[in-house]
Amino acid sequence: MRPLLALVAASAFLCCAGPALAQPVGQFPFALTREGQLLGAVEGEVASFKGLAYAAPPIGPLRWRSPQATPENSEMRTAYDYGAPCLQPLMPGASEDCLTLNVFRPFGVDGPLPVMVFIHGGGFVRGTANDLLFDGAKLAQAGLIVVTLNYRLGALGWLAHPALSDVGSGNYGLMDQIAALHWIHDNIAAFGGDPNNVTLFGNGSGATSIALLMLSMQSRDLFQKAILQSVPGRARLRSAQEAEMVGRQFATALGQETDLRTAEPARLLAAEKRLLEKSSRSFTPAVDGSLVTENIDAGFAAGHQSRIPLIIGSNDDETRFDGELEIKQELASSGESIDALRELYPDVARPSDLAARSYTDKVFSEPVRLLARLHAATGAPTFRYRFAYVPEARRGSSDEGHGRELQFIFGVEGVPGAGIFSRRDREVASRIRAYWINFARTGDPNGADLPHWDAVADRDRLLLIANDRIVSGDDPWSKRLDRLAGESKK
Repeated sequence: MRPLLALVAASAFLCCAGPALAQPVGQFPFALTREGQLLGAVEGEVASFKGLAYAAPPIGPLRWRSPQATPENSEMRTAYDYGAPCLQPLMPGASEDCLTLNVFRPFGVDGPLPVMVFIHGGGFVRGTANDLLFDGAKLAQAGLIVVTLNYRLGALGWLAHPALSDVGSGNYGLMDQIAALHWIHDNIAAFGGDPNNVTLFGNGSGATSIALLMLSMQSRDLFQKAILQSVPGRARLRSAQEAEMVGRQFATALGQETDLRTAEPARLLAAEKRLLEKSSRSFTPAVDGSLVTENIDAGFAAGHQSRIPLIIGSNDDETRFDGELEIKQELASSGESIDALRELYPDVARPSDLAARSYTDKVFSEPVRLLARLHAATGAPTFRYRFAYVPEARRGSSDEGHGRELQFIFGVEGVPGAGIFSRRDREVASRIRAYWINFARTGDPNGADLPHWDAVADRDRLLLIANDRIVSGDDPWSKRLDRLAGESKK
């Protein structure tokens, strides 16, 4: 069945498969996918299709199994509302039945159009593509297809246990992402998208996921470009042994007599919470020898990643430390004395700010530079950035910087997690969004009326997005990042 996109006018009728009578459907966007017929919604210049299942619900016997295909359906279905977020604490409406994605496209524009696929962050244990901050309308208005997707989180996404060894590695969340990419490849033409011009973008754990997808043979040829926002590139992945040990601890917390696949969701979350209190890394991707074979930095150093155009960068401040205990712990983990840190950051006085700068550089700034250098060495076009712009209304506050760039890329205002922009904020957002859009179209972020962005090439060039300017040049932090790079090799 060839994918098709059509606009159904008020006087039009659709003849569904089987003996059902044709019914008037009004003026709605219509998509015919491999799984069936869909009616979307229109708001302004953008059509949206929400809550589309890309795999069968991973419930009952399908819990902790690789995602299974959805059956074909001859009935007309509406796609007006988001599906449920994946199961996690403190998320209203969260459910195990959550393997859905959302498609945004310009209304009345012919394809094939470039496709941008967003993978949300949240430390692999929280978050959802349904977040209003990730509304794809602004990007779609520029003539792109935007897809946002949900994937299994926490214990349901990343549990490894001997009782489950016959069905998978434990990296179920990554399996979900690959299943979604296959669905997009097979169906995105139904929405006017080009399956051979797909760009993945995401921040935090979403960026980690994309880096792993770049290294995975199972996802090769499913995307052609990538944008890694705030990727912790030197983070150690769990070994298979570590992951299985956590799996045993989870089973103990759940109750050894409990069948893992029949336990109530509330009990799963309670057991998950107990392990996360011990370690925030309890439920993250693990090296399984098949889907994930190596750490990200090692894979990039060996040149095992897809040699595709890449944007990679981070924010100048990726965290905030409020409690004295957190500050002391971070300062201790830095391996530097207070005096040494003050020498490294002479413009910083408060211990909390020293801890934040040290953490940002150690976890994000230096590893991002490393991955940019390694990827550029393969000959693939590579563009690095540092986002240091703060919305005018927030300057002087202690807001966390991690993820701050997302509001600028999606251009959303006045929803949870996004403030109201000033005129200057909107100008900067328009430019950042233009870079991302140009890159999705051609693999080069540069375009008319934008400050030129130099590729990394043989030098540490980057685009600095600051309060007073957007400029491409040499990295002003090179010396201290060199020092951190030297320490990471010890």
